[in-house]
Amino acid sequence: MNVLSKPKLNSGEETQPHQDMVWIPGGTFMMGSDKHYPEEAPAHEVTVDGFWMDSHTVTNEEFRRFVDATKYVTSAERAPSAEDYPGAKPELLVPASVVFQKPRQRVDLSDCYQWWTYVPGAKWLHPEGPASSLKGRAKHPVVQLAYEDVEAYVKWAGKELPTEAEWEFAARGGLAGAEFVWGDELTPAGKYMANSWQGEFPWQNLKTDGFEGIAPVGSFPANGYGLYEMAGNVWEWTTDWFQEHSKVTNSCCGRINLRGAEQEKSYDPNTPDVKIPRKVMKGGSYLCAPNYCRRYRPAARMAQPIDTSTCHLGFRCVVRGKGRVSGVEGSGKSVEGRGTSFE
Repeated sequence: MNVLSKPKLNSGEETQPHQDMVWIPGGTFMMGSDKHYPEEAPAHEVTVDGFWMDSHTVTNEEFRRFVDATKYVTSAERAPSAEDYPGAKPELLVPASVVFQKPRQRVDLSDCYQWWTYVPGAKWLHPEGPASSLKGRAKHPVVQLAYEDVEAYVKWAGKELPTEAEWEFAARGGLAGAEFVWGDELTPAGKYMANSWQGEFPWQNLKTDGFEGIAPVGSFPANGYGLYEMAGNVWEWTTDWFQEHSKVTNSCCGRINLRGAEQEKSYDPNTPDVKIPRKVMKGGSYLCAPNYCRRYRPAARMAQPIDTSTCHLGFRCVVRGKGRVSGVEGSGKSVEGRGTSFE
């Protein structure tokens, strides 16, 4: 296994723009994979500039600060418009979100509706539905956010979302060509390095890694750049529109700071009558299992409709270029000292 060089930071880059961010040096790497799922191929050389990245996904307590400051109402808390979803059943046009519900026995793995359910009342404050809460989950990644919700937070925080190339470069942690963000063995010396599914998905979870669902940020070892949970736990939104690697081109700058497809090319070709654009999500989640979804790898990627929030999808932010004064968020005012208890 080769280790990418880690350039020495200059004085400007050492100025941390926000708390809990780490510097990711620019470099060239092989993005994607020819060994796994077809949407990851072909592997191709990409160069990215250096940037700052959150060391962990945005947490419930961090998102609460944003909501307290702005009174923002997320997509899952608003009823969908019948005009946006012609033909939808009236009972579905209510505030709701997508929740994983573990079946009691083996099910047909070709039918994801055996474990995914649209639950009225599910939202970031109640990730599994009205009966659930965030009590004891202040340090858990915030979930149940559609893309517009993530955009609103990122703008308030004075940050940006990573591109797919930036995210994958950072996830690799300086390891060139490694299968996982920590190396080539799934469980080196028998140790679990990420929160994923052990047992037969979706009905049998052995919890060998210590978790049934989402884990608090920082529960597993950081990668070589100091980033936590870049595999498993929750998927993460990126800013790129989804398209197969083989169809994405960047004629103006080649493979430098590569961006994804155009929005018009991101629609699902299997549903031509449903024109909902899709973004790339990365990293896998606690629901990824060897018998169903081996996507707890840096090359893995999936398409996510921008209007869909789920219980296993979060995000982290970046700041491109040299840093600024540390310890501030949003409008520049300190956010320390706000309450973080959840009921």
